Amino acid sequence: MPLTKKHRYPLIASLVILLGLALLFLFRANREEAQLDCNIAEEGTRFLGLRVDTLTMVEGCLTSGSTVSNLFGQYDVSQTLIEKAIDASQDIFDPRRMRAGQPYFAFFTDDTLSKLRYLIYGRNTTDFVVFDVTDTVAVYLKQKPIKTIKRTTEGAILESLWNNIKKNGHNPALCYRIADLYAWQIDFFGIQEGDQYKIIYDELVVDDSVSLDIGQIHGAVFTHNGHPYYAIPFEQDSFIEYFDENGKNLRKAFLKAPLRYSRISSRFTNSRRHPILRISRPHHGVDYAALSGTPVVSIGSGTVLAAGYERGGGNYVKIKHNGAYTSTYMHLSRFANGIRKGAKVEQGQRIGYVGSTGLSTGPHLDFRVHLNGRPINPLKMESPSVNSLHPSNKAAFKAVCDTVMNQLATLPLHKQS
Repeated sequence: MPLTKKHRYPLIASLVILLGLALLFLFRANREEAQLDCNIAEEGTRFLGLRVDTLTMVEGCLTSGSTVSNLFGQYDVSQTLIEKAIDASQDIFDPRRMRAGQPYFAFFTDDTLSKLRYLIYGRNTTDFVVFDVTDTVAVYLKQKPIKTIKRTTEGAILESLWNNIKKNGHNPALCYRIADLYAWQIDFFGIQEGDQYKIIYDELVVDDSVSLDIGQIHGAVFTHNGHPYYAIPFEQDSFIEYFDENGKNLRKAFLKAPLRYSRISSRFTNSRRHPILRISRPHHGVDYAALSGTPVVSIGSGTVLAAGYERGGGNYVKIKHNGAYTSTYMHLSRFANGIRKGAKVEQGQRIGYVGSTGLSTGPHLDFRVHLNGRPINPLKMESPSVNSLHPSNKAAFKAVCDTVMNQLATLPLHKQS
């Protein structure tokens, strides 16, 4: 049956509306897709947050004697603009601190004029100084984002902890963090082949691969001489400290050693032939062979009893820690700033530097400890804990401890090659 005018017009109107809706939907979809493509393109062509997809980049490294003036000058920039750039940088960056070997990036317009738009100097891995000459001259700082990545590492010692960390391709700062963590439990001059470790930690990286530093240690176990030493982080009194699996604070009244990474060249003994005097006599201390200038720290808080020179011990520092203990550090090349009789020192504070003063055949530290005036072997000294776990925190600590120990237990221990 043919359509009458009465039915034909509404049908046409409906078809027009449907067609319009279809075109509108297609337009919006294309627009959203185009916007998405634009965002992707824009995101992929940014450098330090600056839009550079329409610019050409030239990069290089500063040579000795490079200045802002000659850096700009090689790109045909007027002296007037150079002077403005230097003036604008006064409160942002000291041009005299530009260092040879550091990178720089220059961005130019991608046309026949090829005008400079940005000149960027890399102060270090993360911080950059931007000279922006797009319109007027502006100077500001930009920083690459730093990511925190949770990592694990484990291994069995073959030669040294340092070599293990390096062979595994980890940031060497991890070695120092481990040594600091166990500074009160383990003498890292005495670790040996077969000792093992498992560590859960944060690494701070830039550009997804460049390691900047080591962040928080989330848990660790270091097995030394067959004994596992756990490090469990726990927040108490708004401060994160590390405890063993029994809730005892790893931090002690005294450090195990007064310097990092060296070797023991002579141990505590009641009879040793002196290398210079050629006579046998007691050596009531521990000699640490180290490079001249290696920092020496106080094993505990206390007061400096003496800081001076004597013929045998050379430059030496003697520290009283409490009513019972004193420690002595000899053959120093020089003293740290502020180290004098009566000065207060904190545990781990730098007091001097390894040297070879006095009766010494080479650079080393002669380290001694006395208990109530009697010499004791520093390597066998027992040290009390500080800041014990509060009784009210025991249940919470146990929950954290169980979690961390389970995580460490799941890390497979691989034999190092």
